[in-house]
Amino acid sequence: MKPFSPDRVIFEPRSLDYPLGRKIHDYFEGTSTEIIKVPIKKISSIIPGSTEGQKYASGKKTLVVTVKKSLKFDVCKPSADFEFSLVAGCPASCEYCYLYTTQSSKPYLRTYVNLDEIFDSIKKHISRSGDRLTTFEVASAGDPLAIEHITGSLAKTIEFFGTLDKARLRVVTKFNNVDSLLGLKHNGRTRFRVSINSRYVIENFEHNTASLDERIEAASKLAAAGYPIGFIVAPIMIYDRWKEDYLELFEKLRIRLDRVKSTEPVTFELIQHRFNPAAKKVILERFPNTRLDMDESKRTLKWGKFGRYKYVYPRKDAVEIREYLTSLIGEKFPDARIEYFT
Repeated sequence: MKPFSPDRVIFEPRSLDYPLGRKIHDYFEGTSTEIIKVPIKKISSIIPGSTEGQKYASGKKTLVVTVKKSLKFDVCKPSADFEFSLVAGCPASCEYCYLYTTQSSKPYLRTYVNLDEIFDSIKKHISRSGDRLTTFEVASAGDPLAIEHITGSLAKTIEFFGTLDKARLRVVTKFNNVDSLLGLKHNGRTRFRVSINSRYVIENFEHNTASLDERIEAASKLAAAGYPIGFIVAPIMIYDRWKEDYLELFEKLRIRLDRVKSTEPVTFELIQHRFNPAAKKVILERFPNTRLDMDESKRTLKWGKFGRYKYVYPRKDAVEIREYLTSLIGEKFPDARIEYFT
């Protein structure tokens, strides 16, 4: 797919005190991308748009270069022990995105330039964990691979984790621009999990992302480069012919990965489609013609962190999803490990 190119890039003034901030500024200087320097509190006011749709579209084409202030690590179960961010937000427009309720009406991308400070914080955190192996998720707040051609941040992070004996990095992506990562000294300590789904879900709901074939090709390249590989199948949806479509998905995946010998078992994470009332409201404002099935009468409530609830498939449907996909994985990938279903 064509690499992301923002309409405007906004620099928080302090970001230019860092080498990465200056590198990004040089990347855009002399291009058609508008370069703006303003304090962080003024950013939203200068992103154009009056309607909900215009605000959303303008936000998705805005990159903010800033400094990560909080260097604390939140728990990130079941994906990893903890999470940290190189970026927040994403240029993709997935209709079901779980980040909508945490973003403003202008969901711009942020990239953080104080990498050394982030790395120092990780090392200090690891030192307090003794001999325990600690896993870190780097893509829970945004997809760093989406703008890797601009930042190079993920490559530096992968090589940083390659030097750590007691830590592992986990990355998830819907993008395919992996070529710059293939020759890195990762030492097998970064596991890439490519987000995949049926062709119906990708084509109808995952706008501005790599195609299914592009994602599978990226996964095969990463596996050939020695990275441990996994797949997040999410969000799993029930619709007409869903079983046939997911069968096609796993057959296509097996055929391509059979050509690559992986050093570790392939992993799968299975996540059923869910939504909450706040997310549904935002989705319908931004995608009024969406084909997402958000009929609460066909769902059941599941309680999550902080007393929040979401609508998931009823137990009977959830069991059918889990058993069917588990059987497909067992047939196509007998040595694979299913990490969880939720």
